[in-house]
Amino acid sequence: MTIKSRAAVAFGPNQPLQIVEVDVEPPKAGEVLLRIVATGVCHTDAYTLSGEDSEGVFPCILGHEGGGIVEAV
Repeated sequence: MTIKSRAAVAFGPNQPLQIVEVDVEPPKAGEVLLRIVATGVCHTDAYTLSGEDSEGVFPCILGHEGGGIVEAV
């Protein structure tokens, strides 16, 4: 059963982020599910969003500095 969540998705370079509903798989063995309550935006996120990052792939959910609460193990 998938989990519904909201995410700020970048659909292309230099485009505004869009808040959309996404499907998240439940945690597998050795994984945890976090409810993210805050996240930072760092220079690598801005670099990817600018379109200058040759490794940037769209659409994408940016942000790798999240803080949250463990929901499931």
